[in-house]
Amino acid sequence: MPNRYWYIILTYVAAQLSALIGVPIVKLFGVSNYDAIAIWSVLSFLAATIIIIVLLKPDMKETAMREDKAGPGGIVLWSILGVILALLAQGVAAAIENQVFGIPPGSENTMGLMEIARESPLFILLPVLFAPITEEIIFRKVIFGSIYKRTNFFLAVLVSALVFGAFHFDFKHMLVYFSMGVVFAFLYVKTKRIITPIIAHMAMNSFVVITQYFVDEEDIRRMQEQLETIFIGGFL
Repeated sequence: MPNRYWYIILTYVAAQLSALIGVPIVKLFGVSNYDAIAIWSVLSFLAATIIIIVLLKPDMKETAMREDKAGPGGIVLWSILGVILALLAQGVAAAIENQVFGIPPGSENTMGLMEIARESPLFILLPVLFAPITEEIIFRKVIFGSIYKRTNFFLAVLVSALVFGAFHFDFKHMLVYFSMGVVFAFLYVKTKRIITPIIAHMAMNSFVVITQYFVDEEDIRRMQEQLETIFIGGFL
C-alpha cells in the first residue's frame, strides 16, 4: 500500500477523533451541543476531504490514462443502477438480520445522526456530501482496492465492510454494511472510477436523509418492518 494511502487513512481517523477536542471548543462560543457537533463535523470533514483529494492526485492521473474506464454516460447509468441495487441489497440484508438473527430493524447510528440533523440542519452536509466522498475513497479505493489487487473480490469486500462497520460502531448490522460494500465495490470495479460509487452513495444517503428528516422514528420502523415482510415474502 502506498504511503499516501496511509496518510489518507490517518486523515480520516483524525477527522473522526477531532470531535473530542473540537466540539467542546466550539461550545465555548455559546452554541448548543447539537450546533457545536454540526459546525465542527462540517469543518473537520471539509478539511479532511480537501486533504484526501490532494493526496489522491496521483491516482486521479493514473485513472485518467486508463482506456477501459467508464465515460460520463456509463458513470451516470451505473450510479443510478447502483442506488437501486444498494437499496435492494440493504433491504434484503435487513430482512435477513431481523428474520434469521432477530436483530430489530433500524440503525441506532443512523437515528443518532438524524437527531443531530433535525436540531442542526447544517449537519446534513456530512452524510450527504462529505461522508460519501471520504468513505468511498477510504473503504473502496484504498482498503478494498488494495486487497482486491492481491486477493479476490469477496475477501476484499468482507475486510473493507468489517472496517466500515467498525468505524460506524454498528456491528449488529454488519450484514447490511457488507451488502452495501458489495454493491459499491462492484460499481468501482465495473466502471474503474471511484466517482461512480461516490455518486451512488451520495444519492442513497440523500434519499435516507430526506425520508427520515420528515418522518418520525416510529413511522420509520413501521415502514422498515413492512419492507422486510415484502422481501421475505418474495423469497419464500
